[in-house]
Amino acid sequence: MQLDSSIAAVVTGGASGLGAATARALAAKGVKVALFDLNAELGEALAAEIGGTFCQVNVTDDASVDAGFAKARAAHGQERILVNCAGIGNAMKTVSRDRETGAIKHFPLDVFNTVIQINLVGTFRCIAKSAAGMITLDPVGEEGERGAIVNTASAAAEDGQIGQAAYSASKGGVVGMTLPIARDLMNEGIRVNTILPGIFETPLLMGLPEKAREVLNASVPFPKRMGRPPEYAKLALAMIENPYFNGEDVRLDGAIRMPPK
Repeated sequence: MQLDSSIAAVVTGGASGLGAATARALAAKGVKVALFDLNAELGEALAAEIGGTFCQVNVTDDASVDAGFAKARAAHGQERILVNCAGIGNAMKTVSRDRETGAIKHFPLDVFNTVIQINLVGTFRCIAKSAAGMITLDPVGEEGERGAIVNTASAAAEDGQIGQAAYSASKGGVVGMTLPIARDLMNEGIRVNTILPGIFETPLLMGLPEKAREVLNASVPFPKRMGRPPEYAKLALAMIENPYFNGEDVRLDGAIRMPPK
């Protein structure tokens, strides 16, 4: 798909981190970008910076997502691009013992469900609602494309660490549904791909102590550092622009394979 001012995009989790980098990269190509996020302060600021539109959206809520797409489409027209970056992480063992009392506790199911609802169901919700709009568009280009969707999973989908059962399950679900959805949408000219980032310079990891970040950097085979959000954005744009990129799950991780902890 050729990226220019005739194209509209929606980026979930677009106010910071990987989503913000992708929004900037798309805008630099002339694309009209709508940001879905809960953080209004960061979202409004970035939208103003890139000449886009901010929509305060909770991806776990149908009405909120519907309102976000309605606002984005009123501002920019029907999107041909969706990039799903909204997500949360957590760290909690399935079962553990309290160090002081010896009491046994298990991972609260409500917390597990929250991670699944945001990372997996929220991603699917946005895909389904965006694709329903994309299929109303006229095909463009030599391939007759209507749209392109990029999802964000994680290296944890394949080698999750201790305490990442919910997170790994949610991201593994995103990987698992990529090919079936690409097949669902193949006759509509809509492509679907997923990126599995390793350790990246996101607000969460950059908030760690310097010593902890040095350990993480050393764990990457090459280059020995965390990934940078613009590197994620570069791969996302490659997936969008290359018409033969479809149904793929691609690690972007400097060859890291996560240890148990």
